[in-house]
Formats: sequence, structure tokens, C-alpha cells
Amino acid sequence: MKRKTLRLYLLVISLALLGIATALVLNAFNRELVFFFSPSDIAAERPAAGRMIRLGGLVEVDSLSKLEDGATVSFRVTDLSSSLDVAFRGVLPDLFREGQGVVVQGAFNESGRFVATEVLAKHDENYLPPEVAKALKASGRWQEGAATMGTDGSEP
Repeated sequence: MKRKTLRLYLLVISLALLGIATALVLNAFNRELVFFFSPSDIAAERPAAGRMIRLGGLVEVDSLSKLEDGATVSFRVTDLSSSLDVAFRGVLPDLFREGQGVVVQGAFNESGRFVATEVLAKHDENYLPPEVAKALKASGRWQEGAATMGTDGSEP
């Protein structure tokens, strides 16, 4: 085989391997990405069942209840314009309470119910997760001075 032909084959094989590696990396990133949604975003367009997402808002007052099995808790997350039912099996954080900011991570099941695998509550009375504060501002229900955005104090 000529040297030029051998170089061409090596180049083609190298490009093919690079393409396969890139496809595998992008596929892995796509599976591991967790997007943030507000209840209004989900009301507009619901993610596919089984797709892991983060949902943020406020825990709706008088919505917290235990289900029949005693270990599953049900509550509603709202951005003050839309609400969404959430089921969580496990121990809620100590700072979790109605009327406070929360971010839950989970997925919709086949019946359309949001099942959380993780619940993150705010850490003090002046903090809302940045995504939650942005969603509240977008809904037009944000009260200036009611809460601070992220740990760096930045505005949305």
C-alpha cells in the first residue's frame, strides 16, 4: 500500500472514532442534565414521563398531607399562578414547611403525577433559590424585599 493511501485510511478511521466518541459524550450529558421548571412552565408544556427535572416554587399552604402508606407525603408546589401536585417518599428536610420556597427533583410517572426523589428546602427566612425567585418574578407575584436571591446576592 502506498504511504498516501495509508495516511488517508488512518485519517478516515481517526475521524470516525472521534465522531463516535463525541456522540457518546453528548449522549451521556443529555441523560445526566436536569432542567429546572416552574409550575407555569409545566402547565404550558409537560416534560415526558420518566425525564428527570427540577421543579421549584413555594409549598402551597394547607396542601401538605400524608398518604395511606404513612411514608409518602403529598403537597402542592406553586409559583402563585399555577400549582402542581408532588408526591415524595422519605424524610422531608427540617426546614420544609408550607408557604416556603422549595426545589424538588424527580420525574412524572406514567399516570402523570410528579414523584420527587429529592426535596431541597431554603436555609433561612430571607433566601429563595434563584430559579424560584425568577419564576415568581415572571409570574408577576414577586414582592420586592420579600426574599434575597442566591448566595451571591444577585438579582434575576
